[in-house]
Amino acid sequence: MDPIADFLTIIRNGYLAKKDKVAASYSKIKEEIAKILLESKFIKSYKVNGVKLEVSLLYKTKPGEAEKIPALTGIKRVSRPGLRVYKPAKKIVKVLQGMGISIVSTSQGVISDSLARKKKVRR
Repeated sequence: MDPIADFLTIIRNGYLAKKDKVAASYSKIKEEIAKILLESKFIKSYKVNGVKLEVSLLYKTKPGEAEKIPALTGIKRVSRPGLRVYKPAKKIVKVLQGMGISIVSTSQGVISDSLARKKKVRR
């Protein structure tokens, strides 16, 4: 019932299964989320393929080790259809003390929390 939560779950499960690519149904908001994840270097790339949105997942490796470490370690939906969360830009908390990002939907489109703070978005 919640396409954004489904998209985030597909990405989370892809990382847990150590897949290189995952695919989800296409929508503009999912593409905007993928764009922000790409700009923040949490995914390698994304591509719109007809009615599908294909996301290439990014892994990091430590020197001397073969194990792939996901670039994205935690992903969570805060505002959901049953419980909307509205906050002004000043009150958006920093994720992992600035090491992570929040993706927020505003009147100016879907943007990251740092950009929302710069633009001083009200909601």
